[in-house]
Amino acid sequence: MKAQLKRWLFLTHRWLGIGGCALFAMWFASGIVMMYVGYPKLTDAERLAHLPALSQNAPLLAPNVALARAGVSKPLDGLRLAASSGGRAVYVATPAPTDNAKASAIVIDAISGVRVDTVNAANALSSAAAWAGPGVNVHYQDVIDEDAFTHSRGLDAQRPLHRVEVNDEDRTLLYVSGKSGEVVRDATRSEQLWNYAGAWIHWLYPFRGNLFQPYWTNIVNYLAIAGIAAALSGTVAGILRWRFRAPYRSGARTPYPTAMMRWHHVTGLLFALVTIAWIFSGLMSMNPWHIFDTGAPKLRMEALQGGPLTLTTQDAAPPALLAASAGAVRELRWVRVLGQNRVLAYRAGGAPQVLDSHAARSLTLDAAALQAAAAHLVDAPVARVEQLVDYDLYYYARDAHTMMGGADKPLPVLRLVFADPHATWVHLDPHTGAVLGHIDSGKRASRWLFAMLHSWDWLPLLERRPLWDIVLVVLSLGGLLLSVTGVVIGWRRLGKKLRPAGVNPPRAAASALHPVPATGRHG
Repeated sequence: MKAQLKRWLFLTHRWLGIGGCALFAMWFASGIVMMYVGYPKLTDAERLAHLPALSQNAPLLAPNVALARAGVSKPLDGLRLAASSGGRAVYVATPAPTDNAKASAIVIDAISGVRVDTVNAANALSSAAAWAGPGVNVHYQDVIDEDAFTHSRGLDAQRPLHRVEVNDEDRTLLYVSGKSGEVVRDATRSEQLWNYAGAWIHWLYPFRGNLFQPYWTNIVNYLAIAGIAAALSGTVAGILRWRFRAPYRSGARTPYPTAMMRWHHVTGLLFALVTIAWIFSGLMSMNPWHIFDTGAPKLRMEALQGGPLTLTTQDAAPPALLAASAGAVRELRWVRVLGQNRVLAYRAGGAPQVLDSHAARSLTLDAAALQAAAAHLVDAPVARVEQLVDYDLYYYARDAHTMMGGADKPLPVLRLVFADPHATWVHLDPHTGAVLGHIDSGKRASRWLFAMLHSWDWLPLLERRPLWDIVLVVLSLGGLLLSVTGVVIGWRRLGKKLRPAGVNPPRAAASALHPVPATGRHG
């Protein structure tokens, strides 16, 4: 029975490893690329930097007037104003959700009040030209629903997408929303090329946007599971074959006489743990079978907002708000906080300025009132409130190009810890009153099993670069060597199986395929 189990162990590793090592090699190599070139995205900071400044001399309609002319009478979840559609200023209104359904955004010309329902090629070119800046030529390409650089589900509400190439040094490709006319993604030529060797292949995106689309999740999940089985069986087999006490008659600790088998055996023992950890954490990134979903209810945002956003004649027009703002404002956002309309004035950099929507003057939110209202975001008592002045293991920033990077992570923030069954934490920006995110026990488990194991985003390491780079690159190269040796061995094995009967391989190759250790043969 023991011999039979060992035989199945070796056979499992042999045949799963033939395909698995090719997959591992691809993952290790593309993972190194992703450390420095991420999947294309347009961060909020980039978007604001390219938006033209709003002019207080422009005849911009008051928000209530623009909404009325466009026939928008329902309460809103949010409203923003920017010169983001073909260089013209537009309001983008997000209706409050009803019956758990999220309504599509409504785009309104800020000067005429006419709804922008369609975006054609000319509009897309104008938006791209405004984004690129004066003196830079742009060229319209086509309109697509999805391509290699726009698989993100966050773009679904913006499809179809117009592609426009910018004649700049980076040969940037812009994607303009077919719904709002805004630039929603940019990808430089370097990002495009490196992504075919990075995120696009790492995330198995060749199976996205085609007939495999419905099966992509299962393809990733089951390939990862097969990879874990191959690595685990190989680790056990490697330990069983290693002589920890007395060496083999050859004087070596490994029984394999050929260099490729020896390297595979040694690198397998050295890098097996990190290989298994990376494959497992990659599987965890998919939240397989919703294992991290706790069923926690949504936050009761009305407790903090004091009701939906409604614009009236009391709300100041943009010229007055811009006059009260400091610096060149790129975007105005109307929000509801503590039962009052507030306006956030965004510049190209730094924190937004908070304005009173009625009086058009700068203000500071009442921290005590904000904390008291936020205590009702969850239907449970608050266990404690913490003020974070530094990043920690659960609230931290990553570089914009990384998978988890690019989002605004201001400091200081308030963390409200609730005593609910889901152990909910809420992070609150005391400056704007915005909820920056919330995590429960499931998301904290995902943080450890995915983010920590996969990206090694442990602050003491991240804060000591290039130590983080050195550790991850060395481990990745070790895993790559393990995988490449496995690919060569597997190729030889397949060559033997596919070779016509009666044709014998060279003696050296046969020795590599059928090592005969001093203690006998295995499998």
